[in-house]
Amino acid sequence: MTPTGETAAPFTVRKITSRIGAQVIGVDLSEPLDPDIVAAIRDALNVHKALVFTDVGLDDEGQQRFARYFGELTSAHPTVPAVEGAPNIMAVDSEGGASNHWHTDVTFIVNPPQLSTLRSIVIPPYGGETLITNAAAAYRDLPAPLRTFADTLWAVHTNESDREAAPESLDEKARELRAMFTSTVYQTVHPVVRVHPLTGERGLFIGSWAQRIVGLSFSESRKILDLLQAYVTRPENILRWSWSPNQLLLFDNRITQHYAIDNYDQLPRRLNRVTVAGDVPVGVDGTSSYPISGDASHYSPVAAAA
Repeated sequence: MTPTGETAAPFTVRKITSRIGAQVIGVDLSEPLDPDIVAAIRDALNVHKALVFTDVGLDDEGQQRFARYFGELTSAHPTVPAVEGAPNIMAVDSEGGASNHWHTDVTFIVNPPQLSTLRSIVIPPYGGETLITNAAAAYRDLPAPLRTFADTLWAVHTNESDREAAPESLDEKARELRAMFTSTVYQTVHPVVRVHPLTGERGLFIGSWAQRIVGLSFSESRKILDLLQAYVTRPENILRWSWSPNQLLLFDNRITQHYAIDNYDQLPRRLNRVTVAGDVPVGVDGTSSYPISGDASHYSPVAAAA
């Protein structure tokens, strides 16, 4: 880091908050990127966890090209259809319902994406911000006895989540969306504390898809998960990004959570998401995550830890 808190790089990296987020200035994403530039972006991401690029001038193909610099792409989603003609792109669209819950993308499979990119397509005149939080900072905030306890825990993640409203409260469209999302039920056991393969940082790897602590009841699990999640969502750990057109947000899915605020009165809002295939998480003891149910090989290859 430079004395001003900016990352040394062949472009400008301007911090947005002390714990998470930076704006990258001086990189033209519409042009092919030199490997040294890609490596510097990766280094900046390791430090800041989330990077914002403005006036990117990208279409769908350009967003996919940028994401591919960091690894092989996943398809759009294990159960949600892709954008027509673009199998690697998922529309994060207000018409598909709000993602107003804290989560890390697709942790219900054994190798969740390592990186996610979001590109602004349609932005409401107010609201619609994206929150991203630093799960490594949250882990560091834990009192020492709680860190030691968390290091030993494993959690079952599933897309058959109980976070949703009761079925009888849903309209027909919402019931159809839920049925599509859970058309294949995935369950995977992940460490509650994940070790980042590049930085060695420990981060709380939980969020709304984490439903139960292995060896504990649901009620016991909920108390522990809620306690740990309260550290993740401390305001000091959060970047609140207000979107403008033609922006791209790159974030490290291995050590962050995010939340789309539903505060725009159901006005049109759309971001296109492209994700990069991830490695299998590893806990503090060196043990890897393992699946219980659901085969996601059609969605994502298993990447090396990079």
